[in-house]
Amino acid sequence: MSRLPKRVKMVEVGPRDGLQNEPKTVPAATKIELIDRLAAAGHAVVEAGSFVSPKWVPQMADTAAVMAGIERKIGVSYPVLVPNMQGYEAARAARAEEIAVFGAASESFSRRNINCSIDESLDRFAPVCAAAQKDGVRVRGYVSCVLGCPYEGDIAPAAVAHVAARLRDLGCYEISLGDTIGVGTPGKATAMIEVVADKVPREKLAVHFHDTYGQALANILAALEAGIAVVDSSVAGLGGCPYAAGASGNVASEDVLYMLNGLGIETGVQLDKLAEAGQFISAALGRAPASKVALALAGKRKGQEAATA
Repeated sequence: MSRLPKRVKMVEVGPRDGLQNEPKTVPAATKIELIDRLAAAGHAVVEAGSFVSPKWVPQMADTAAVMAGIERKIGVSYPVLVPNMQGYEAARAARAEEIAVFGAASESFSRRNINCSIDESLDRFAPVCAAAQKDGVRVRGYVSCVLGCPYEGDIAPAAVAHVAARLRDLGCYEISLGDTIGVGTPGKATAMIEVVADKVPREKLAVHFHDTYGQALANILAALEAGIAVVDSSVAGLGGCPYAAGASGNVASEDVLYMLNGLGIETGVQLDKLAEAGQFISAALGRAPASKVALALAGKRKGQEAATA
């Protein structure tokens, strides 16, 4: 039975998940303006960066400067990713009020990326989550490879449910289920959510779909019908898929919002301002947005300008 929510929280991940894969260095001032524009568009959550080793993620090396420069709006959360206690201490020094931790649903992915098992990786987050709870800092959890792994192929929904439940037990107020390589389809997404929801309440779950195979919007709609009301997305479709050369990555926020508007679902986000933020960062990167809605709006605007010229 369809259970479309009346309101959806859009979590904007472009400034972190999107920009971290960019080959071109993006100045801190540009990131700050992007984040401020996204907050002004009505987003309640804008990922601001990550406190990871600049050796591994050089694009996030200036997160402290970004956190110092943004105009923090009341009611807007600016989470940062932290991999360990060192990262957590840096986040606290930057006055972060929300952090994010990552776990994988694939053993092969976990071992190849961080050289430890899934459970070992989650054990590493225990002191981070404990410190955050003590400091009154909210913690969001991410689970990667929920519908497929570049090394293992299909992932069992029970494995996703195990990681999600561990993150909940560590104190994560919300767990985002990520289709890291974008291979999921609506049927598989729904089946996965139903299994995870047996372990973690739906109101604590979010979805994070990549559009590598063009299935992201369909998967999001399936997730909404399965009772999920939090959706991650990336302005202008920032971010590629590192496991599929030339493939698109994060689903574009503009496209998600256009669909939600069409369904009569409230978000609090203004499409025109969101599209303007997407045009801003795309211009800074020297390319067109990956969002079909953004391109359509730009074409419509040019047509109107030509008609009145």
